[in-house]
Amino acid sequence: MSRTKSGPDLKLNPIPYKMSKAQDPFYIVKEEIQDSIDKLQSSFHQWERVPGGTGEQVHLTKELLANCESIAWQVDELAKAISVAARDPSWYGINEVELENRRRWTSNARLQVADVKRTIGAGKENDNSASVIRLELMRLPNSQQPDISDHYSAKNNDDFVASESDRQMLLLKQQDEELDELSTSVKRIGGVGLTIHEELLAQEKILDELGTEMDSTKNRLDFVQKKMGMVMKKAGAKGQIMIIIFLLVLFIILFILVFFT
Repeated sequence: MSRTKSGPDLKLNPIPYKMSKAQDPFYIVKEEIQDSIDKLQSSFHQWERVPGGTGEQVHLTKELLANCESIAWQVDELAKAISVAARDPSWYGINEVELENRRRWTSNARLQVADVKRTIGAGKENDNSASVIRLELMRLPNSQQPDISDHYSAKNNDDFVASESDRQMLLLKQQDEELDELSTSVKRIGGVGLTIHEELLAQEKILDELGTEMDSTKNRLDFVQKKMGMVMKKAGAKGQIMIIIFLLVLFIILFILVFFT
C-alpha cells in the first residue's frame, strides 16, 4: 500500500505593518502639537512686549498658561504612546533610533513649554507684588484728595471688572475651540488605528489562504511526480525515448500553431 508524501508545514510569522510618515499617528499628532507650540511662542513674544500691569497682559498671561497646560497634556499622552510602542518596536515597524528620536522630541517640547510657563509665572508674581503695594497705598487715608476722585476710581474699577469679564468669556471660548480641535484630532487618530487594524486582518487572511493553496499544490505535485516515475519505470529505456520524441513533436506542433497561424 503506497503512502502519500505530505507537504511541509508552513509556519507564517506575522508581518509587521510598515507605515509611512503620512500614516503614522505619531507624526500626525506631532505636527499638531508643533503648530500649537509655534503659536504659543508667538503669543509669548507678544506678551513680552506688552507693558506690565495692563489688562492686555493679564489676558495674555491667562491665555498662555491655559495653552501651556493643554500642550503639556498632549505631550504626555504622546509620550505614553511611545512607551507602548517601545515594548515591541518591530511590530510597529520602528527601531531604537526612531524611538530615541521620538523621546528626544517630546523632551524638547516639554522644555519649551516649561520655559514659557516658568517665565510667565515669574512675571505674574512680580505683577501680584506690585498690585499688593498699590492696594496698600490706596487704603492709606488721604484727606487732601477730593471725594470726586473716589467716584472716578470706583467707575474705573467697574469698567476694569467688566473688561476682565469680557476677556474671561473670550478666553473660555478659545479654550472650547481648542478642546473641539483636540477632540477632532483624537477621533482622526482613532480612525487611522481602525484602518491599520483592518489592513492587518486582511493581510493575515491572505497569508492563511496562500499557505493553504501552497500545501494543496505541493501535494498535487508530489502525486504527479510519483505517477510519472511509475510510467517511466514501466516503459523502460525504449519507452522513455519514444515518450521524449512524442513530447518534442507535440511541442513543435504547438509552437507552429501558436506563432505561424
